[in-house]
Amino acid sequence: MKVISTNIGNPTPIVWNGKQTTTGIFKYPVKEPLRLETESVANDTIADRKVHGGVFKACYLFSSNHYPYWKEKYPHLDWDWGMFGENLTIEGLDETKLKIGSIYKLGSALVQITQPREPCFKLGIRFQSQEILKEFIDHGFPGTYIRILEVGQVTTGDMMELVEESKSSLTTQAFYKLLFSKEKIAEHLKLAIANDALPSGKRERLEKWL
Repeated sequence: MKVISTNIGNPTPIVWNGKQTTTGIFKYPVKEPLRLETESVANDTIADRKVHGGVFKACYLFSSNHYPYWKEKYPHLDWDWGMFGENLTIEGLDETKLKIGSIYKLGSALVQITQPREPCFKLGIRFQSQEILKEFIDHGFPGTYIRILEVGQVTTGDMMELVEESKSSLTTQAFYKLLFSKEKIAEHLKLAIANDALPSGKRERLEKWL
């Protein structure tokens, strides 16, 4: 897997339900390396730290392989890397193979796969349609957040190389489907609850389904 683009965003004012707020989802490519820190990407904007940033959402990765699909659905948009609010656009990132808890070398940083991105209204604002929320869920390729085990820098052209594969068989896509399905697969629930690469609060909520 290869880093195609490094992206950051500035605080952008938006209006939602009659109230003004800000968002950092309008990411754009930068030539400078990104510094992956413990709870965020240096110089990036995190408007709402209740749902973004933190140890389990320090940096967001999305696959360049999925861009053609979305470009065809939304051809009127001004397309560039960072459209999904990702800090790193990765060539070859495959959610059907990416295991939650696996550890990778990414530039000079050491990172761990944590949880998939769950879309909110700000993605709809970026795409000028709230319909993308359901489409994004149904498509099943949400990208992934990572935990930063060792702080480091990442630049375009760097490789994302597997260091230690997770002992769990739970993939990013399987967990994503688990989150949104009305009928939960018991085996997947057990795998998620036992995986400490996921935040404890999320695992505790899933326990209620068993």
